[in-house]
Amino acid sequence: MKSFTYERATSPAEAAAAAAREGAKFIAGGTNLLDLMKLEIERPAHLVDVNRLALDKIETTSEGGLRIGALVRNTDLAADPRVRRDYGVLSRALLAGASGQLRNKATTAGNLLQRTRCPYFYDTNMPCNKRRPGSGCSAIGGFSRQHAIVGASEACIATHPSDMAVAMRVLDATVETVRPDGATRSIPVAELHNLPGDTPHLETALASGELITAVTLPKPVGGAHVYRKVRDRASYAFALVSVAAIVQRDGSGSIALGGVAPKPWRVEAAERELPRGPKEVAAQLLACAKPTAQNAFKVALVERTLGSVLAEAKG
Repeated sequence: MKSFTYERATSPAEAAAAAAREGAKFIAGGTNLLDLMKLEIERPAHLVDVNRLALDKIETTSEGGLRIGALVRNTDLAADPRVRRDYGVLSRALLAGASGQLRNKATTAGNLLQRTRCPYFYDTNMPCNKRRPGSGCSAIGGFSRQHAIVGASEACIATHPSDMAVAMRVLDATVETVRPDGATRSIPVAELHNLPGDTPHLETALASGELITAVTLPKPVGGAHVYRKVRDRASYAFALVSVAAIVQRDGSGSIALGGVAPKPWRVEAAERELPRGPKEVAAQLLACAKPTAQNAFKVALVERTLGSVLAEAKG
């Protein structure tokens, strides 16, 4: 691990201004960043600790939704009675991720911003456009069983690892931020993560130093909330395919996928096919799929997982 300097921020605006300096990074739970620093994938010259900021509350909004502070730990968010009652898909997604020990440390903002677990990204001996732009993508033509089948590009086929982000996408969450100049803005979670295109190292829409302060959920919509994660091991493994779903009694609803794309994958046109069944929904969700020979099984797996989820939602 490279040497670095460290400071504790006392306000969100101060933290954003400090992190805007070249080579600076925020640190909260550190469950992803510290691992990357040990491997020298991330080499920040300066860390800005945001743990003492008052961003660890879950509050009801005037619109009837919830405002979740950026520093709310995953364990606390999953266990909150309001989340369990009104946003069950979020609670289930959180409990499907990582281990209890990691959930105790991991934060809401950090979960959204965690980096891919592509093995070539983690192997510093291999070319990777996320680590070193323009060096190439070793996964293309390499071992690609866990990689993306939609939304990828000729520069990167890595998937986004977050379970929570998939649930946030199906819930139409909004991310609140503060910039280094103190200005604030709201970003729909649908627009937070970038597709790789020619710049896979630019993973989010956040500007340099921009700090996530909260995630806001809209008023509950009811319905059956289901999160289904298919993985190689029953625990502590990332999704091959995951499905977050909210299904109403009339058959309408919302669907988002994880494990198949560089960001949580949702196609609203596919949701109009819900009354017709999983085959039609999957066909719309994966209309632009370009699987490799090693991960082509994900196409069928999406349809089968959707079928299981819809059957559970309908009781």
